[in-house]
Amino acid sequence: METTTQNDPGKTVAIISYITIIGFIIAIVMHNDNKNKSELGAFHIRQALGIFITGFSLMIVSLIFTNISGLNWIVAILAQISYIGLFVFWILGLIAAVNAEKKALPLIGDFYQNLLKGIK
Repeated sequence: METTTQNDPGKTVAIISYITIIGFIIAIVMHNDNKNKSELGAFHIRQALGIFITGFSLMIVSLIFTNISGLNWIVAILAQISYIGLFVFWILGLIAAVNAEKKALPLIGDFYQNLLKGIK
C-alpha cells in the first residue's frame, strides 16, 4: 500500500474510474492527457477494468449455465454471491482511490495489475 499526496492529479482519475463504465471511459481519456497522467490513476484504471471484466465474465458464465436444466437455481445463488463480492471489491477500490492509496483488490487485484500492465 502506497499513499500519495492529496494534490495528485491522478486522484481524480482514480476516483472517476470506478464510477460506472462511462466514468471509466472518462477516466481513460483524462489519464491520456499528459497533465493527469500518474501511476495512481493508471493503477486504479487497471483495478476498475479488472472489476468490469470479472463482472462481465461472471454474467456470461451464469447465463450459459442457467440454461442447463437442474443447475439454474445453484448458478443463480452462486452468481448472486459473486456479484455481492464484486460490489465489495468495488467499494474497497473506491475507498482506496479516495484515500489516494495504491492498494490491490483481494483475489483479483494483483492478477489484473499484471495482465493490464500495458496501461500506464
